[in-house]
Amino acid sequence: MTSSSRLDLVDALRGFAIVSIMLLHNIEHFDLYFAPEGLAPWMKTLDQGIWTAMFAVFGGKSYAIFALLFGVTFQLQHDGRAARGEDFRARFAWRMLLLLGFGLVNTAFYQGDILSLYAVLGLALIPVARLPDRIVFGIACLLTLQPVAWIEALGALGQAPAKLPDPASWAYFGRATEYMMHGSVLDVWIGNLTNGKQGVLLWSWEMGRILQIPALFMFGMLAARAGLFARSDANRRRWRRIFLGALLALAPLWFVHAHLDQWIAVEAVRRPLAAVTGPLANLAAMLLLVTGFAGLYARRGGARVLGVFRPLGRMSLTSYMMQSLVGTFLYHGFGLGLYRVTGTTHALLIGIALALLQGLFSAWWLRRHRQGPLEALWHRLTWIGAARLPSSSRAA
Repeated sequence: MTSSSRLDLVDALRGFAIVSIMLLHNIEHFDLYFAPEGLAPWMKTLDQGIWTAMFAVFGGKSYAIFALLFGVTFQLQHDGRAARGEDFRARFAWRMLLLLGFGLVNTAFYQGDILSLYAVLGLALIPVARLPDRIVFGIACLLTLQPVAWIEALGALGQAPAKLPDPASWAYFGRATEYMMHGSVLDVWIGNLTNGKQGVLLWSWEMGRILQIPALFMFGMLAARAGLFARSDANRRRWRRIFLGALLALAPLWFVHAHLDQWIAVEAVRRPLAAVTGPLANLAAMLLLVTGFAGLYARRGGARVLGVFRPLGRMSLTSYMMQSLVGTFLYHGFGLGLYRVTGTTHALLIGIALALLQGLFSAWWLRRHRQGPLEALWHRLTWIGAARLPSSSRAA
């Protein structure tokens, strides 16, 4: 199975993740949480139902798919250079520095940017890139189990029940709401790059993502080593086994996570344990989405239907940053201020329309160019001074 055919599925999955991220960002008004006043009771009920369903299906899973595929891409690029007798790791560090630049530009518009976080945490792949699979798997599993949270929970055993202060990130997000609603575009840029970036980093730590993201990178790297995204009968059987395993794990994980409040009175114990069970449940749900998507993609006609996501996946950097620019202009106060009048239902419809437009634009662009505009820029800057890879290696 060629790298190109493996990447067809990877591109489609990445495009699917981009669309689901787009929809979530829209119903969140791109981090400007606000419910319009004067909505009819039936509309409030519909909004709440859609909100709950969207986060149950995609919340904490879409970004995880993105992170998993980040690791896949790293391994494919690493393999491509290794086949030429070259070491990709130093070039990858430079590539992450470039991604950090893209991420900081994106952060100026959207404080919830993940590119800058991936750029820093992606460096964790460098020391494990040549380790045996079993060691990388062990490290990834350890990170997934959130050892710091367990230490915090064990340290709090025996404490009397007491109310803890709100998570530190909340204060930053409270300040962000003010300038997103009423600030100029310059206020938003400065606020997002200072206050907003600090808040997102704290929130990512509180939610267990700082350790889960590099673990997902490593799992993706191992999946690429195993050729797990190649379309084959053997892989279809593997996808089914992973799907069933994740399905069996999901119910008990969500049950435990949902009942922590009832079972544990001490918040100093309960809060870190929630940072363990929540990411684990999301990981199981993400595996259901990935393997379910892969299984459908392998069916007759599946690649043709789900292949509509491929152009978005091939232009994921461009698509992600376009979302931030367009979305914040639509919803935030410096632009059209639609946060005032759009509940979850209307924002979801806007998100669907924007995803369709992005898909059409991506397909149109790729009929004329090999890569998206930002992908091409990133690729050229990444490989400055390096010999070119064959055209089949389009993992960059």
